[in-house]
Formats: sequence, structure tokens, C-alpha cells
Amino acid sequence: MPAYDIRYLDGQGSLAHKFSAVCDNDKRARVLAHAMKLPRAERLEVWLDDLLVYARDIVPMPLAH
Repeated sequence: MPAYDIRYLDGQGSLAHKFSAVCDNDKRARVLAHAMKLPRAERLEVWLDDLLVYARDIVPMPLAH
């Protein structure tokens, strides 16, 4: 199974967090990326080696009190 890099970018486009995950396919990697998103992230990207397979701007979620 392929290993995907899942990256979260902040509002300035800088890398805020990154992790690798082994997934069956691109779709499962996308689902995992959304499930694990950080509250402060404004964009997520899913990479397979040097190929960007998915990218999406996301609205930051407010933190619960």
C-alpha cells in the first residue's frame, strides 16, 4: 500500500503540521486528512511521492470552551 504525506498549511501558506499514513488509495487518504485536520489549519494537501493528489482550503473550526 502506498504511503501518503498529509500536510496542513496555515493562513500564510506555511507548513503547520505533516504526517505520513499508509492508505489503500487516494480516497481513503483524503478522508483521513479531513478527519485529522487541525483547528488552525486553513488548507490541507495530500501527496503521493511528488504528486499532489488532493488539496482543499478549509475553514478553521472554533475551539470549544
